Amino acid sequence: MASVTALLSANLHQVFNNRDAEARGDAIDRVYTDDVAFTDPEGTSVGRAALGRKAAALLERSPADFEFVEDGIPYTGEDAGALAWAFGPAGAPVVRGIDIITVRDGRISSVRTLVVPVSAG
Repeated sequence: MASVTALLSANLHQVFNNRDAEARGDAIDRVYTDDVAFTDPEGTSVGRAALGRKAAALLERSPADFEFVEDGIPYTGEDAGALAWAFGPAGAPVVRGIDIITVRDGRISSVRTLVVPVSAG
């Protein structure tokens, strides 16, 4: 069973920061439950395939030098966790956010993403 900290890291780095579609798909299969619910300001997507499409679309519309980096320490409990992140060119993020996850049977069953543009913070 993966730890909540490891799942937070995998969600950010192996999925949403991964521009290799095949490796991203493998990570999605490993990290999330079949019925994972991903909620962001655009709405809620349910299932691994829908989450994969969200990650792919985000990376496709972002410049190649944009990357996700951890923006603080992970906060974890037995079946939940949160990790702040920043997204943009190295050292110059354009958006910051936080992912809040729920874990079931060693996999992420829900992700809620809250964001704020850097100019608003």
